Amino acid sequence: MDASFVIEWLNLATRWAHMIVGIAWVGASFYFIWLDNHLHAPLDPADAVKGIGGEVWAVHGGGFYTAKKFKLAPEKLPPELHWFKWEAYTTLISGFLLLCIIYYYGAQVALIDPSVMALSQPEAIAIGLAFLAGGWLVYDLLCRSAFGEDDLILGGLLFLYCIFAAWALCHLFSGRGAYIHFGAMLGVIMALNVFFVIIPGQRELVKAKEEGRTPDPRFGLRGRQRSVHNTYFTLPVLFTMISNHYGGLYGHKWNWVLLVMISVAGALVRVWFVQRHKGNANPLVLASGLVMLLLTAILSLPRPSIDAGGGPVALSEIQPIIKERCTPCHATRPTQEGFAAPPKGVVLETAAEIRNRAETINQFAVVSKVMPPGNLTNITEGERSLIARWFNSGAQ
Repeated sequence: MDASFVIEWLNLATRWAHMIVGIAWVGASFYFIWLDNHLHAPLDPADAVKGIGGEVWAVHGGGFYTAKKFKLAPEKLPPELHWFKWEAYTTLISGFLLLCIIYYYGAQVALIDPSVMALSQPEAIAIGLAFLAGGWLVYDLLCRSAFGEDDLILGGLLFLYCIFAAWALCHLFSGRGAYIHFGAMLGVIMALNVFFVIIPGQRELVKAKEEGRTPDPRFGLRGRQRSVHNTYFTLPVLFTMISNHYGGLYGHKWNWVLLVMISVAGALVRVWFVQRHKGNANPLVLASGLVMLLLTAILSLPRPSIDAGGGPVALSEIQPIIKERCTPCHATRPTQEGFAAPPKGVVLETAAEIRNRAETINQFAVVSKVMPPGNLTNITEGERSLIARWFNSGAQ
């Protein structure tokens, strides 16, 4: 059986699973943030006596619901207590498997770019894993340090670390590989927050009640801090999950700056939603996020095509370049190892197909230079220049 066919189906099944469990995790996370920020004093005075600190009423799917939150814990634990953890764990596991399939097994295509840094496959994988583990260690150390007691200082330090990580990754890997590792690093932090802090804290609260002790409130406070961090990381992570579709961003000269800017935009939008839940939404926060997104778009505007000068170039002059450098992947039946089908369904076998994709070819092969990925087919600068002259002369 063709290995590329197997990899394609592993990719499909794992990506689908990752999307399903990821939606479940993000949905639960967003719901509980919303729930926490909509609690009001209980309507029944007897509930306050029982230790209930807040409640929220809702209508959905043709029925009424009420959710109540205890200030610390109920006097007696119920026979069944639902835990929200498997969504996070399965998202982490499926995401890591997907990373292995696409970026580690296919490192020469998706992760390594010799023009950025000439890495061997083992070196690239080791660096990627180091960032995933190191990101969590740095983050957790900062949260547990004295800086963790001041949310403003902690936030500033975490932001500086994210800037460093974005810069470093974009100077080690292909832009596509750098973006996904930045998001994976944040995703690992989010999942390990659940595994090492939030769930253990909840277990301690339950254990204290079972042993008749008064639960230590610091566990709940620490868990809530990490939950808040997770909700602000979510939108930047979601962006990196789809970033491989946007070569104009990850292939840009300032790709690490664009990554930081769009992550800030996502975090600001999420901040506004959280404020909105609380009833004190500041329109300036949302405006700041949208302005940051606009500035990212402006900074990523395509640069002029490379043009070494000379007269117009005919299609017949660049067809051999396309055939040798692009068609191995972009063919009805790709000959490049690891490709079972042409990426995004783009086929460049005929003159008409090349003309119809002229703008795309120029953008990805000349402007951003993200194609061929990792320069697998060894396109030269002279050949890129010839494509630019063809495009600038009307792509005829």
